[in-house]
Amino acid sequence: MVFSNDNLKGFVLSLLSSGFIGSSFVIKKKGLRRAAAVSGVRAGVGGYTYLLEPLWWIGMITMIIGEVANFVAYAFAPAVLVTPLGALSIIVSAVLAHIILNEKLHPLGILGCVMCIAGSVIIIIHAPQEQPISSVQEIWNMATQPAFLLYVGSVIILVFILIFYFSPQCGHTNVVVFTGICSLMGSLSVMSVKALGTSLKLTFEGNNQLLYPETWFFMIVVATCVVTQMNYLNKALDTFNTALVSPIYYVMFTSLTILASVIMFKNTERENIECTTENFHVKNSKTHSREI
Repeated sequence: MVFSNDNLKGFVLSLLSSGFIGSSFVIKKKGLRRAAAVSGVRAGVGGYTYLLEPLWWIGMITMIIGEVANFVAYAFAPAVLVTPLGALSIIVSAVLAHIILNEKLHPLGILGCVMCIAGSVIIIIHAPQEQPISSVQEIWNMATQPAFLLYVGSVIILVFILIFYFSPQCGHTNVVVFTGICSLMGSLSVMSVKALGTSLKLTFEGNNQLLYPETWFFMIVVATCVVTQMNYLNKALDTFNTALVSPIYYVMFTSLTILASVIMFKNTERENIECTTENFHVKNSKTHSREI
């Protein structure tokens, strides 16, 4: 794959983002432990005393910095390039958890991390060049395709089932429940972040997108998804080993994001291919006419 300047910017920002986000997992986990030791009520069972713990806020600020870098990266590069680079956060969180939290990473866990990274590299190498977008309304048209609306509806139904049925029953014994909620909501937040980031990028370039209600709608979706993700990610980190949460969350989140990206952008890519083919045939017909 040949990187364009925008893709290169997105690539570098994604690497920085992964470093910050990976370290934030461990810092927040340390803060959650301190808060639980003081109050006796853990975040995993509904406690919110960690909001008074300075260390947790340091971790939260670190995560915000990482997410801001990630947010900007989505404005420059396609989601299928940016999202897989989150594999670096697995290495960062696993190493720091081993050193700071004394959470041992077993050989099978190491093998899983290596496989995640190998898969990410393959995806990144074959990531497509992104088609230029001229307005937020283009992304809105993609987001309101029947196929993507079906995906959004399915995600919302699954999230409600996980929250209201599976979470009370087995949320504290099965890591997939909390991480599943985070990953499903994350796939929607990435698509909205992509739309919002592109809108802000176009606005700074002189093409004001803040005039369109679609921009504000995507902003509301991002805020809703992020708040839900943070709540259940805290529950997952407080309940399970960081070295277990990070890889599972990454794999589910990446898989669902790529799926959402394929569904959302495939029609646009098909139209571009058809346009290119049509132009090719027109040029050939003109050339043939001249020869005659």
